[in-house]
Amino acid sequence: YTVRGYDEETGVSGPYDKNGITYKIPVKQTVPTAQGKNTIRNFLLTGLQPVGSTMYMLGGGWDFSGSRHGSGIDSRTIGVSPLWEKFALQQTAKYNYRNHEYETRNGLDCAGYLGWTVYNTLHTTSGGPGYVMWSQSYGDNFRGRGWGTCRSIYSIKDYKAGDIMYNSEHVYIVVGQCSDGSVVLLHASPPGVMISGTYTKNWKSDSEAVRLAEYYMKKYYPAWYQKYPKVARGTYFLTDYDQFRWYVNGKGVLTDPDGYTEKSAAQILADLFR
Repeated sequence: YTVRGYDEETGVSGPYDKNGITYKIPVKQTVPTAQGKNTIRNFLLTGLQPVGSTMYMLGGGWDFSGSRHGSGIDSRTIGVSPLWEKFALQQTAKYNYRNHEYETRNGLDCAGYLGWTVYNTLHTTSGGPGYVMWSQSYGDNFRGRGWGTCRSIYSIKDYKAGDIMYNSEHVYIVVGQCSDGSVVLLHASPPGVMISGTYTKNWKSDSEAVRLAEYYMKKYYPAWYQKYPKVARGTYFLTDYDQFRWYVNGKGVLTDPDGYTEKSAAQILADLFR
């Protein structure tokens, strides 16, 4: 573009720089969206939708209006709430979730995020019964629905795509396990909804999962990563959680035609962002 002066009275234009100025508009990386099928792949694609644009909000996604706390309107709505991104864009690198507790429609906490992801995976219309509950309840609740099986902390052998890891303080979704035993995961944790990677079980912080999480957050969510670059999670994410695993053989609500439960974290991420 270029600019030159113009005299309205005489209709005469002034000289201008014939070369002008060129500005290259950066190409926004596109993040894949879900396709409405009840598969492990779609479960993870759905979980990616609020990543990098939704702040952690204690009570986010909940309804506290009645005597029985449960799913708020946003966690039972198809699609990402525009309120989440609007609020996130107003925040700086110094965001402190404690200053916004129970602003329930401005973000999601860990259970609100999982409840939203499950609802948006299994449903196509808004307003039905939701899946937000205390984090430690997810395993027994989903097993009771006939959706899968549970393992306690002490009997976990491995981590597969779609596994839900839970305890009394937090809940997260496994993307996949790496060759060094570390795990790439999706969750809502301060400062917000993100891809994270665990250390290894011997507390190696430069794990394959951490490197993968850093790569994908930096590439696909650069504005978020610039403000919130910390993606690593400690070994306790592998040692302090029980595990729920979906049936994928037709007995439950999800299937795995893409073979995600047999793929590594690197293979799954490459396919999700292909």
